[in-house]
Amino acid sequence: MPRPTKPPLDEHLTQLAGQPVAAIDTPALVVDLDAMQRNLGRMAEFARKHGIRWRPHAKMHKCSEIARLQLEAGAVGVCVQKTAEAEAMAAGGVNDIYISNEVIAPQKLARVAQLACRLVDAGGRLTIAVDSREGVARLAQAMDDARRATGGSAVIDVFVEIDVGQGRCGVPPGRAALELVHEIRKHPALRFAGLQAYHGRAQHLRSPQERRDAIEQAARDAALTRKLIEDEGIQVALITGAGTGTMVCEAASGVYGELQAGSFLFMDADYARNERDPAQPQFEHALFVKTQVISAGARHAVCDAGHKSHAIDSGLPTVHSVDGDDPLEFGNGGDEHGILRPAAGGRVPEIGRILWLIPGHCDPTVNLHDHLVGVKGGLRTGTVDRILRVDARGALT
Repeated sequence: MPRPTKPPLDEHLTQLAGQPVAAIDTPALVVDLDAMQRNLGRMAEFARKHGIRWRPHAKMHKCSEIARLQLEAGAVGVCVQKTAEAEAMAAGGVNDIYISNEVIAPQKLARVAQLACRLVDAGGRLTIAVDSREGVARLAQAMDDARRATGGSAVIDVFVEIDVGQGRCGVPPGRAALELVHEIRKHPALRFAGLQAYHGRAQHLRSPQERRDAIEQAARDAALTRKLIEDEGIQVALITGAGTGTMVCEAASGVYGELQAGSFLFMDADYARNERDPAQPQFEHALFVKTQVISAGARHAVCDAGHKSHAIDSGLPTVHSVDGDDPLEFGNGGDEHGILRPAAGGRVPEIGRILWLIPGHCDPTVNLHDHLVGVKGGLRTGTVDRILRVDARGALT
């Protein structure tokens, strides 16, 4: 089922291209395209250097135009978490998509099967994760129904998800995964593609050693599971996983063949709290909420960017210092406001002052906005280069 066509951009947005940064109204979600491009280049070079595939998570930016830029830079495809996200990416011209999540509802699986058939017919591919016999059986039924309806013979690639420390989805490493592989191989419309071994909790362990220890155990679990499967003569073509926080560990493990890191492209305040591993590329902040001061008192000021413009699940945003501005601390002001207090020795910002916030968590922040304003030439003196539509905003099903 294709996603509904989004309405055209408002006229004031279409007229922003070529105008100075000052013309962007507030609050607005802004991408520093120069920093984003540098991050993209560093990731591509890292993958080439380590001889590893990379399949970034498009659930982070939810934008098919950005996904296509990643493909042009060398990504093999994208990951998503929702069926609707996969549909949005496909509608935007992305033809190699992995739903790295379990889909169980029959109505969603019918959409998955229809999309798989369409992508295969167009020379593309859809892949999905499973972690239960019920999931395998329901997926197989949906694919059989779609093949009968179309008269085709499309096959969907299936990863078995193992729980390597996240404590969320996935079967335990070892024999439980082997049993699911046998279930997959019973169905002509399903093809076993490998193992999903993503350790989400490890991404924000603060020290490099903590992250290395966590991924060392995850890699052992994945390698053990692969051996059990291959001992029965079944090839495990790929083990996929990793995020921005631990990608250097998976790349060095010799176990993982594909990286799913996504946040590297924009970064956020929470990732900035990690102690950087020297082996990791120096990724820059590229996503900002432009805001301005609308009220000022003796000890604090108030800006027009509250929780409706940035997510707070990973903490409040930080205030980005541009060209040596006085440091400010951001405090909770509710839905529409942020409270700004100067650091020791600093000054309260004046009314009308433009500020740039670094969101605590980039993924849900993007999902609050219909579009991203792409800027080149810097946040202070740059110009608007393009408007990027958030195609998969609200794609929750």
